[in-house]
Amino acid sequence: MSEGRVVAGLSALVALVSVFWASGAPLFLGWRVYPEQVLIAALALALALAFLTRPGGAPGLSRLLALASLGFGLWLAIRFQELAQNVFYHPEEALAVSVLGLVLILEAVRRTMGWALIAILGIVCLYALVADQMAGPLQSKAIRWDRLLTFLVLDSASLAGAALSIAVAVVVPFLILSQLLLATGGAGFFSDLSMALAGRRRGGAGKIAILGSAFFGSVSGSAVANVASTGAVTIPMMKSGGYSPKTAAAIEASASTGGQLMPPIMGAAAFLLAEALQASYVEVMLAALVPSLLYYFSLFVFADSEAGRLGVERVEESRIPPLTRVLGRGWFVFLPFAVLVVGLFAFDLRPESAALLAVLALFLLSLRFSYDGRRATLPTIGETLVGAGKAAVEIILICAVAGMIIGLVARSGLSFGLGFFLVQLGKSSLLMLLLVTAAVCIVMGMGLPTVGVYLLLASLAAPPLVQLGLEPMSAHLFVLYFGMLSMLTPPVAIAAFVAANMAKAPPMATGWEAVRIAWPAYLIPFLFAASPELILIGEPLDVAVTVATALLGVWLVTGAVAGFLVRRIDGAERWLLAACGVAILLPHGAMEGAIWVNLAGGALALGFWATRLRRRAA
Repeated sequence: MSEGRVVAGLSALVALVSVFWASGAPLFLGWRVYPEQVLIAALALALALAFLTRPGGAPGLSRLLALASLGFGLWLAIRFQELAQNVFYHPEEALAVSVLGLVLILEAVRRTMGWALIAILGIVCLYALVADQMAGPLQSKAIRWDRLLTFLVLDSASLAGAALSIAVAVVVPFLILSQLLLATGGAGFFSDLSMALAGRRRGGAGKIAILGSAFFGSVSGSAVANVASTGAVTIPMMKSGGYSPKTAAAIEASASTGGQLMPPIMGAAAFLLAEALQASYVEVMLAALVPSLLYYFSLFVFADSEAGRLGVERVEESRIPPLTRVLGRGWFVFLPFAVLVVGLFAFDLRPESAALLAVLALFLLSLRFSYDGRRATLPTIGETLVGAGKAAVEIILICAVAGMIIGLVARSGLSFGLGFFLVQLGKSSLLMLLLVTAAVCIVMGMGLPTVGVYLLLASLAAPPLVQLGLEPMSAHLFVLYFGMLSMLTPPVAIAAFVAANMAKAPPMATGWEAVRIAWPAYLIPFLFAASPELILIGEPLDVAVTVATALLGVWLVTGAVAGFLVRRIDGAERWLLAACGVAILLPHGAMEGAIWVNLAGGALALGFWATRLRRRAA
C-alpha cells in the first residue's frame, strides 16, 4: 500500500473517531468507552499523520515514529483505566508509556509548529520541579520528576483533558462541514455572492475581498487557510483595480483574520472559550457578534475611503455575475447554516450535534443541487473526511500540549502565584494589566496559532481580570482577540506574510499596513472590557446607544486613518477627525463624565462637517 493511501486512511480515521464520539454512538451501541480512550486514539492517529506528512527527519525514521505512535495509542487506550487509577501498582509501565508518549508528542509538535509551545511546556515543567526553591507567592511544593512525567500523560486533567476533548469532539465536526462546503462548491458561491453584492460599488474589489473572507472565514475558522483560498482570487482583483500590492494583501489578511470571530461558525478557540466559561456556544456567538460587525464595518469603510482617495473604481461589469443567478444556483448553501443556527438556538443542541446535523443536511442537498456542477457522491464523503482529518492534526496536537501545560500550571501552584502577581498589578492599574495582557498575547501568538495562545492565557491572564471586576466573557474575549491579532502584528505576522507572498509585496510593510487597516481590533477589546454593552450585556437601551456611538466613532477614526471620508482629508483635519472619533468611542463606564466627552466629540464632528459644507457651498 502506498504512503499516500496510508495518510488518507489515517486522516479519514481521525474524522471518523470524532464523529463516532460526537454523535453519541457508544451510548446507543451500549459500549462502555471512557472519553480518554477515544481522545488518545485520535491523538495517536494525529501523531502518525504528523510524522508521515511533516518533514523533519529521514523517511525511514518518520515511518518508524508513525508506527510507534499507533502502538502507543493502542496500548494506552486499552490500558488507560488501569494505569490512570492504579499508577502506583504499575510504576515501571506507567513511566515507560509516559516517556514514550511525551517524546512522540514533542517531536510531532516540533515538526508541525516549531519550538515555541515546547519551550513553554519546558519552562512550566522546570518550575514544577524547583517550585520549593522559589520565593514569595511563587513558592510551592515541588513535584518529583517521575510523577511529573506520569501526570503529564496519564492524568485526565492533563493530556486527555478538556482541551483535547474540545478539539476531537467539537472542532472536527465543524472541519468536516467546512471541507464538505469546499467539495460542493461553497467557496465559489461565497466568492460570486460577494462579487454580486459589492462589485458595482466604488472600490468593489476590496469590498469583495472583505465580504468573501468574512463568509469563508466564518466557515474555515483559520486566517491562513482563508488567505490562501480567497486571496488567490481577491488579491489579483484588488491589484488590477488600483490598490497597491501592499494594501491589497493587507486588506485580505485583515479580513481573513476576522473570520475567526465571525458567527455563526467561529474558530476552534471559541469552543474552548465556551468550555472555559461553562457557557453555551450560543452565548459566545452573541457576545462576539457586535465586536465582529464593528471590525468588518471598519474594513468596509477603509476599503471605500482608500478607493475614494486613490480613485479606485468598481469592478468591470463583465466580471460581475447577476445576483439572481448566484442565489438561484447556490441558495441551498444557506440551509445547513440555518440547520446549525436553529439547532443551537431553538433546540439547545450541543455544538457538535448541530454541526453533524448541518453536515448531513448539506450532503443530502448536494446529492441533488450543486453550485459548480460538482454534486456530492459517496467518494465526496471520503474526500471530506480525509480533508477534515488532515486539517485537524495541528489543532489536536496544540490542544494536547496545551492541556498538559494547563494541567501542570494548576497542579504545581503556578496559576495561583502568577494570578496573585497579576491581581496586585491590576489593583494599581487595571489599564496597565490589560495592556500587559494584550502585549503577552501578541508576543506569545507570534510563535503559536490563536488556539494555543487562548488556551494558555485563558488559564493565566483571564482569571485575574475577572477577579478585578471584568465580566468573565469580556476577559476571555479580550485574550482571544489579542491572540488572534498575532496573525497580523509584525515581526511574525503569518496571515499578512502569506498574503504578501501572494501579492508580491514586502512582507514587513504588509504587516504594518495590516495593523493600520485592522486598527479597531486593537481597540475594541479595551472598549468591551470597559463597556460590556458591546458584548450585549446590559439594558437594551444602553446596548443600542453604545453600539450606535461605537459605529459612529469607528467610521470617523477609520476615515481619518485612510485620509478620505466623503472627500479627501489632509493634515490637521485628519487628527481632528480622529480625536472626535476617539472621544465618541470612549465607553460610558470608562470614567466619570465620559458622556460629556462623547457629546463634545459629537459636537466637534458636527462642527467639522458644517464648516466643510459651508466651504463647499461658497
